[in-house]
Amino acid sequence: QVHVVETGGGLVQAGGSLRLSCAASGRPGGSYAMGWFRQAPGKEREFVARISWSGGTTYYADSVKGRFTISRENAKNTVYLKMKSMKPQDTAVYYCAAALYGPTEKYSDYRAYDYWGQGTQVTVSS
Repeated sequence: QVHVVETGGGLVQAGGSLRLSCAASGRPGGSYAMGWFRQAPGKEREFVARISWSGGTTYYADSVKGRFTISRENAKNTVYLKMKSMKPQDTAVYYCAAALYGPTEKYSDYRAYDYWGQGTQVTVSS
């Protein structure tokens, strides 16, 4: 069991920046990839970014590439999503998830993630 909690959401103006944090706990010594997804009202949950346990491999959705950066500090059991040059279309609930068992090649598929946080709202005003 891995407990996941997101923090850092809020309201930001277009062009601004925000950093989300995701604290994962409950599996000492375990190694797992972490991902961020988002879901806007009336839309399906979509992949945003993923990072391997070592932090050496990252994946991004085309819509955020060059603007968002995922990183992690394993000593703090924390994953971050740094967002810059934000757009109104980035408005969504952002979810953090841990992937223990799912295949890496399915990194953008929400079904490849095993434990999810409750989400944090991010709103970008125009």
